[in-house]
Amino acid sequence: MTDQPRIAALLAAQPKNHSLAQPFYTDHGLYQADLDRIWYRDWIFAASTAELPKPGAYVTLQLGAYPVVVVRGADGEVRAFHNVCRHRGQRLCSKPSGQAAKLVCPYHQWTYETDGRLLWARDMGPDFDTSNHGLKPLHCATTAGMVFICLADVAPDFAPVRTAADRYTAPHRPEDLKIAHQSRIVENGNWKLVLENNRECYHCAGAHPALCRTFNDDPDLVGSDDSLSSPVGAAHVNRCEDAGLPSRYVISPDENWRLVRIPFVGDAVSYTMDGKAAAPLLPGMPFANAGSLLFFHYPNTWNHFLSDHVLTFRVLPISPTETEVVTTWLVHKDAVEGRDYDLNRLTEVWLATNDEDRRVVEENQAGINSPAYEPGPYSAKQESGVIQFIDWYLAALARETAGPARIAAE
Repeated sequence: MTDQPRIAALLAAQPKNHSLAQPFYTDHGLYQADLDRIWYRDWIFAASTAELPKPGAYVTLQLGAYPVVVVRGADGEVRAFHNVCRHRGQRLCSKPSGQAAKLVCPYHQWTYETDGRLLWARDMGPDFDTSNHGLKPLHCATTAGMVFICLADVAPDFAPVRTAADRYTAPHRPEDLKIAHQSRIVENGNWKLVLENNRECYHCAGAHPALCRTFNDDPDLVGSDDSLSSPVGAAHVNRCEDAGLPSRYVISPDENWRLVRIPFVGDAVSYTMDGKAAAPLLPGMPFANAGSLLFFHYPNTWNHFLSDHVLTFRVLPISPTETEVVTTWLVHKDAVEGRDYDLNRLTEVWLATNDEDRRVVEENQAGINSPAYEPGPYSAKQESGVIQFIDWYLAALARETAGPARIAAE
């Protein structure tokens, strides 16, 4: 449990439109509060559905104290479970991903169906009831080709984000994508620094030479603005909407998710060094220069849906000063590497950008660790997206109900 009076005092002392006080980025108690009040209560992006292409495919993740497995069942449904055997607590699946006909505990071979039912447990006696020892489930939902999970007893309503995200991403045909590449890095910085860095492009010109070849760093496009205040943005949105591409800025009432389509620089159509397409046009897209559909969902994902491929980003906290970032590049399922796309061209811009962002976040954390650090003011023009994220975070942390989420009921 966390020290609630101390957290309340820090929240009350937080200056408006400034970076957070040092403990929010370094303190173990505040990190635990983040887990208890946000990560264990909200919907968390776990995997792309393309990572689960057939029955028995699974993905694992560590969400704070909870090991989780996400698996596609024999009926085609995607489900999530606590990755803990009901016998003596052994972790069932240890690999980041895999394929299994059944989920078998490596310790004593208790065997579970991919829908969580316990099928077999050796020598447990005539009174043992397998139906009472199935895997403990989590809330699980899909939208836009993405799997979200929630550990709480009662999950927030997922219907609004599903409705919006399904509509906006439908032309990209997320159900017809496959994994082209995936990268996994650990950034030595607090998870909020990773999100803050993503929510502004104030740093882009100085930090991301490859990205800025195609990504438009106009703050009216990439901040908390609806993009229509930019003439270029308004023209792009109107052109896309006229072609049947949902593009206008939409954000949830509590501002924890948002969708908007923005243009690339000039005549660029993709995140490549020359601005040209990296893969074949996705069926359903009316033209190549559709820009990027930006979709964030706090606390752990931002995503880019392009005309030729899709990029998803999954952020998971490891400790107060460590964060895992997984990036996945998806292309149409019929695209063939070496014939239809070159993997280096597809990935080089964001591989470089991720490494540059890692260095930025780690240097940010190193400075915040100093006793000389104090919160500094944000630029309302350049860092409106950061202000929006921090306001959301502070409101989420201030929730009255505290303590770890209970395991979702079966």
